[in-house]
Amino acid sequence: MQCSYYQENKCLSCHKINQPYKSQLNEKQNQLIETLAKFNPKEVKDPSASPELGFRNKAKMAVLGTVEKPILGIQNDNQIIDLCDCPLYSVNMQSILKMVRTYIRKQGLVPYNINKRKGELKFVIITESVIDDKSHFMLRFVLKSHAFVEKIRNSLQNLLDKINNLQVVSINIQPNHAAILEGNEELILTDNPFLEFRLNSIPLYIKSKSFFQTNSYIAEKLYKTASDWLANLDVNSIWDLFCGVGGFGLHCVRHANNDNIQLTGIEISSDAIECASKSAKQLGYDKLNFESLDATKYATHQKQTPDLVLLNPPRRGAGSVLVEYLENIQPNYILYSSCNLSSLAQDLQLLTNYQMTKVQLFDMFPHTSHMEVLVLLEKII
Repeated sequence: MQCSYYQENKCLSCHKINQPYKSQLNEKQNQLIETLAKFNPKEVKDPSASPELGFRNKAKMAVLGTVEKPILGIQNDNQIIDLCDCPLYSVNMQSILKMVRTYIRKQGLVPYNINKRKGELKFVIITESVIDDKSHFMLRFVLKSHAFVEKIRNSLQNLLDKINNLQVVSINIQPNHAAILEGNEELILTDNPFLEFRLNSIPLYIKSKSFFQTNSYIAEKLYKTASDWLANLDVNSIWDLFCGVGGFGLHCVRHANNDNIQLTGIEISSDAIECASKSAKQLGYDKLNFESLDATKYATHQKQTPDLVLLNPPRRGAGSVLVEYLENIQPNYILYSSCNLSSLAQDLQLLTNYQMTKVQLFDMFPHTSHMEVLVLLEKII
């Protein structure tokens, strides 16, 4: 993939972009095999490849420059780089970024100057969902204070008229002078707070502060593979820990050969739980329960052991307390999805009573060293 930002030494985030994509995949696959070899996996699948460009569904842009000439992008040393044409984003996303940039200038929304600690608008965050070949968007403004809230609220209709299928608009207040993307306060300006994704014909929803995989193409393959691996297993009960908006759990229930399967999804974010519950209700699932709780505290206080535990923790991993507890209660199966090969390996070392039956790499983050890994573990009888 060609990228002028990288070639001109302006943005080096995609540090493997000059390496042929097939070579990138081979390198990641070799790293995966080497790291997990000590766990003796029965089957290592071929990696699942991503499109090389236009795959990112979320743009997080610092608002830089001046009110007369705002810039959406990054600052390297003393150089401000506008990234509206970044090839990781779709053509539609690039177009929306430029519209938002124009909107900022016309409304006089003053960019925040981190050195002078002056200004108001810190970031814009845009998320794109494609359903039936039509793009839908969520737009968030991150402000230092409430100074421009009414100005944005009063010009909301202008934004909605300008940007087709702009579903959600919100303002986040982040008052601290710190390298923090967002604050605790979120103001939803539109009547609808949900942006819908549809993966494998399953509706998934996010709210403004919800986590969602940034590569929808690979996320769809990841969820489908998880459900395929579990389809013929004898599973009646599932814990979906770190469930997010319910992607894994809903897919596994949808494709299970068991109409009576019970699932409890646990996630600390109440917004994510609201989204997962909305999807379950829409699909007509009355035996699925989603709760906003700490995953480790939930699991370690249960008296019954599920047949299957789904794990999709943050980069730090599931953690020794939870993993050792699962090793002790021994569910029949553990399906673990990880975005960090190192923390995955650390957790797997604690699961000595399990055989790794399948593993596959999903290239969620092309042109970088990062990868998503899906592992199916079966209890050794």
